[in-house]
Amino acid sequence: MALNLVWLGFFLLAFVAACVRLLSGDVTVFPAMLASLFDSARTAFEISLGLAGVMSLWIGIMRIGERAGVVDSFARLVNPLLRHFFPGVPQGHPAQGAMMMNVSANLLGLDNAATPLGLNAMRELQTLNHRPDVASNAQIMFIVLNTAGLTLIPTSVIAIRQAIAVKQGLVGFNAADIFLPTLLATGASCLAGLLAVAWVQRLNLLKPAVLLAFGLTAAGVGGLFLWLRHAPPAEVSSLAALAGSGFILSLIMLFLVCGAIRRVNVYEAFIDGAKEGFGVAVQIIPYLVAILVAIGLFRVSGCMDVLMRGLTAGFAWLGMNTDFVPALPVGLMKILSGAGARGLMVDVMTTYGVDSFQGRLAAIIQGSTETTFYVLAVYFGSVNVRNTRHALGCALFADLVGLACAVWIAYLFR
Repeated sequence: MALNLVWLGFFLLAFVAACVRLLSGDVTVFPAMLASLFDSARTAFEISLGLAGVMSLWIGIMRIGERAGVVDSFARLVNPLLRHFFPGVPQGHPAQGAMMMNVSANLLGLDNAATPLGLNAMRELQTLNHRPDVASNAQIMFIVLNTAGLTLIPTSVIAIRQAIAVKQGLVGFNAADIFLPTLLATGASCLAGLLAVAWVQRLNLLKPAVLLAFGLTAAGVGGLFLWLRHAPPAEVSSLAALAGSGFILSLIMLFLVCGAIRRVNVYEAFIDGAKEGFGVAVQIIPYLVAILVAIGLFRVSGCMDVLMRGLTAGFAWLGMNTDFVPALPVGLMKILSGAGARGLMVDVMTTYGVDSFQGRLAAIIQGSTETTFYVLAVYFGSVNVRNTRHALGCALFADLVGLACAVWIAYLFR
């Protein structure tokens, strides 16, 4: 119901804004909207088509891991923590291992790997859903944690900053200096989403295992930050890339070796999973077309520009420093479109400078937020869930907290 209202709202607002522009003499708005309509539909199809190969690969690999018992081992390993977040998932269920691997890929900034792993986790959670068209509590918790975008190292953002710094002729620029601000912002977003879902679902998270996990994570982040402070940017980027590729290849080899040891027909298992992965990618197409078309019309109609001008005037009226406003569209767009937000981030860095406050804030926001509507459309669409219940509300709350914390933290590190 929530996605239905949002989707309809995009169309209505875009059409009203276009009519206003037409009455003011802008005769190009309707042709631009029509072009956006078809371009967005084509983009949605191309994304889904490109996802088919990745989905086939990863669900095929996951099927080997399941038959080899590796996924079950992952589930037993993380069960002491995850069972407090997902009380509806039985101990040892394959969904636990799938969710853990999705979280691991997200932490390393491996978007291409995290998506198919997350979709596989959603399908495993759907096997426990007694109302297939209504989101379960476990699915909502998993979705919100994904939209919170918890990332340990924002690899792609660091790489983009370094490239722009070289273009702008900056010597000795530390592109990884956003690591700690980004981690704090994304951590706040993840915590906000977790607490929001826990409050709605009446979950008690004041358990020793949860508190211990938070403590160990904080200690690990502190140690990593001390190392990153003194490491050259090139070394940081190189090690981050090595960690990402090493994680993926090690995971594949682990599944294959364990499958061979347990006498699993790994080729047959892979083919079975790959067939399923291709079907999932095709099933996503209508959902992705719907959301991208609505977002494209909202953007082309000028509604986003009107929103930003209103925000600037509002913050100025409250007496707030408005230096952060030029970077704010990155956070607002990231909720709707990851590619659009990346383009806005590059524009801010190019206009104000990659080492400016606005450029640094844009990078922090880009690395600490997630494409909420995309994740909801793709993940719920992959299992045909239509009633998302409180998933959208909790996800947007986490996004709002993450965006506010990103701005506040950027001022602290200014």
